Amino acid sequence: MVVSFATYERVALEDPEEQWELFGGHLRKKPSMTQEHNTVAFWLGHLIQNQVDRKVYQVRVNQSRTKRADASYFIPDVVVIPRALMRSYGESGPIESYEQPLPFVAEVWSRSTGDYDVDEKFPEYRRRGDQEIWRVHPYMRAVTVWRRQPDGSYSETVHERGTVPIESLPGVAVSLEDLFAELP
Repeated sequence: MVVSFATYERVALEDPEEQWELFGGHLRKKPSMTQEHNTVAFWLGHLIQNQVDRKVYQVRVNQSRTKRADASYFIPDVVVIPRALMRSYGESGPIESYEQPLPFVAEVWSRSTGDYDVDEKFPEYRRRGDQEIWRVHPYMRAVTVWRRQPDGSYSETVHERGTVPIESLPGVAVSLEDLFAELP
């Protein structure tokens, strides 16, 4: 059954114990994740938050939503939000969501969402125009990075070691050794 944005927002607000997403008018409950997934998402958010100016950016882990007006609401694992896009306290809508392109969006691979992320979420992030999109694979200890180019296309690189700069956030870089250090 296809649902409207208004119905989606009502479901998401009335069922706060679950994390609901919307794609193509269809509700989807974000499944529970593994320890490895949650550890890497937390550390990625933490590593970025420690490098950005908190007066300029906020980092969210599994909290905020990206929105595309005609198609979707997604809850990225990690997202960086410019404060300039944030509404004043008390003025936000029923659900924190961002329709404007964001500088950084990341999904951590998991068995339960890996195909969904690749097939549904990543193409939507590119259609939105998000500047830098990461897929972090905790088991392969690798990061695939898509960066928006001036012509609107995306370059793709895979990193398996070293420090990866987040080019959309000048001066911010993530050491893969640090990112994966808490994994067995």
